[in-house]
Amino acid sequence: MAELHIEEFYKDAGVALAQLYAAFPRRINLFVEDIAGADEPDEFGLHSRRHMACFGALLWLAEEGLLRYVDTIRQEALDQAVLTHAAFTRLSGPASAALVASIAPEAATSTAPASVQADLSTHIHLMRQALQSGRSERIGRVVRASFFADRTAPD
Repeated sequence: MAELHIEEFYKDAGVALAQLYAAFPRRINLFVEDIAGADEPDEFGLHSRRHMACFGALLWLAEEGLLRYVDTIRQEALDQAVLTHAAFTRLSGPASAALVASIAPEAATSTAPASVQADLSTHIHLMRQALQSGRSERIGRVVRASFFADRTAPD
């Protein structure tokens, strides 16, 4: 079992990337509250550990070349965020058959036309399916396969 903060990281990364993909190629403001939930700063104006972890995940995604942004809006959001070419290409691309079968078995056994099967087998479709399931193990597997795993290793 992964540590809780790593599971939260995968979820935050997946939600952020799915939001950016849905808006692509438009630039959007990516709000931490929309990803990690509402946060009430304490009496000193400091955000919770959870809020700051999500904000850190967004900054990390940018540092790793998965998204670009113009500026931060305090510690609330990334202003004018958009997926990079590499992230868009990877999310739009096909996932391994093993990953498809484990996340969306209906896609692996579908008798739908090839174009529909291709759409159901993309990383973004699997990411959305995993996020919708709410299962941390699935979310982590898809996010790792989409970006963070060795590209030569099987998903």
